[in-house]
Amino acid sequence: MNQMFVMRIFRCIVEARSFSTAAERLDTNRSSVSRHLQQLESALGVRLINRNTRRMSLTVAGEGYYTACVDLLDRVDAAAPDVTLEQELPSGLLRISAPLVVGTLELAHWLPTFQQRYPDIQIDLSCSDSFVDLSGDGFDVAIRICEPLTDRSLFARLLTVSPMVMVASSAYVFRHGMPYSLAGLSEHRLLTFGATAQWVLMNDRDEPESVTPNSSFHTDTIAALHACALAGRGIAAFTLATVQDDLQAGRLVRILPDYTLGVRYYYALSPHSQHLPAKVRAFVDFMAEYYQFKSES
Repeated sequence: MNQMFVMRIFRCIVEARSFSTAAERLDTNRSSVSRHLQQLESALGVRLINRNTRRMSLTVAGEGYYTACVDLLDRVDAAAPDVTLEQELPSGLLRISAPLVVGTLELAHWLPTFQQRYPDIQIDLSCSDSFVDLSGDGFDVAIRICEPLTDRSLFARLLTVSPMVMVASSAYVFRHGMPYSLAGLSEHRLLTFGATAQWVLMNDRDEPESVTPNSSFHTDTIAALHACALAGRGIAAFTLATVQDDLQAGRLVRILPDYTLGVRYYYALSPHSQHLPAKVRAFVDFMAEYYQFKSES
């Protein structure tokens, strides 16, 4: 039994003062109205309405229940416009989980514009390279850079696909020279990230070739890897989206531009598989626009 539904039927019966009139207002038949009232009385274990062929009247229990129904249903109906408005207008607290690289290296590029466009959204940003439990940890949305996703339990929107490229600072290339072959990488300082045993590089014919890095620096944080590369300490691999600004400004240069370490997928994830809140939808659309602009620039 849908209690809220039968409460509305009960209220309609009382205010219409007639089963037949209530049935007309509810666009149903008299027997259906009577059956739902019987179900409600059975569930409550009390008689709510005295009825006979001539008239109907509320019992004492019925009068109290009617008053409670009116109060509850009016509060529910009053709340509905606010909920609908919140669903339609991007506002409220937005809890975001993002990789460190997005929250540090890219934050200044997208956050001011987003907040200017959506001033009623308050952001709580948590940066970590670990995959979080979106629902369990209370996040509305997450940005993830990873391999293609196979989990269909979450809402997932692909924001962009970016190749992994090798880069180094101009100062490093000036001091140590530019490698012109994969074999030449063994003579250079390589900076590695994560559990990197080998670099599997794809040439311009999409053929894989493996290189075992002779690492002079290893870290589990992209921001630290980026800082080390900028400081001229060696050659590192990043997504093109991460270092695009550095390449354009000349802070970093491409190493062996005919090779990549595959591609990475940028996703926006949300535990809301249906009916995305307006604040989440606004953020996801904005980030898709941001990464499209980066890929075209």
